[in-house]
Amino acid sequence: MASENQNGDRRHQEVGHKSLLQSDALYQYILETSVYPREPEAMKELREITAKHPWNLMTTSADEGQFLNMLLKLINAKNTMEIGVYTGYSLLATALALPDDGKILAMDINRENYEIGLPVIQKAGVAHKIDFHEGPALPVLDQMIEDEKNHGSFDFVFVDADKDNYINYHKRLLELVRVGGVIAYDNTLWSGSVVAPPDAPMRKYIRYYRDFVLELNKALAADPRIEICQLPVGDGVTLCRRIK
Repeated sequence: MASENQNGDRRHQEVGHKSLLQSDALYQYILETSVYPREPEAMKELREITAKHPWNLMTTSADEGQFLNMLLKLINAKNTMEIGVYTGYSLLATALALPDDGKILAMDINRENYEIGLPVIQKAGVAHKIDFHEGPALPVLDQMIEDEKNHGSFDFVFVDADKDNYINYHKRLLELVRVGGVIAYDNTLWSGSVVAPPDAPMRKYIRYYRDFVLELNKALAADPRIEICQLPVGDGVTLCRRIK
């Protein structure tokens, strides 16, 4: 039994500690019982490829990928956007959930990382749904807003990029997402640092982005244009449903 737990912990740590659960064993139970047995083969392949990458902590966790895949089906999403792609695990989860004529506008500053997962996405037969743009997302969003036909045209947006721009993304995305559409912000519990004392020991990048995450959470809670639901999935994900 101890050997199984040790192996489970080792597998967990390969892709970084993405769960906020206090028990690694409980998180591993969720993965082994509900997530991995139903994970599409293409997503498993991409997850295992990404686990070998030095920045693998950036990937979306398998349980969050499963959640996003089901959410997209529940809201019948067809036209979506993803800001922050990395190797494309969440992108693949989205592409597999969309109908064959569904579309994803995917943006990331690093094409090289995206191309790590691209062969898997192509093999899964969903690459035609993806329009990838390399570079900062804000200029693209501003350009889209200038054309009124883009207003309210997106069903779903997943944001997992530079936390210091989350507020800037939000201001723009509310014009592009339809009423009833959903924006999902990843990492909104930021490794649990949102409740840590200011003088608590933290990694530099955790400390740097912590205030931006706190600012976002406060702003979303006070925004009358949306309904919100913050979930302890992965590193925390906040769903924002546009109501006006």
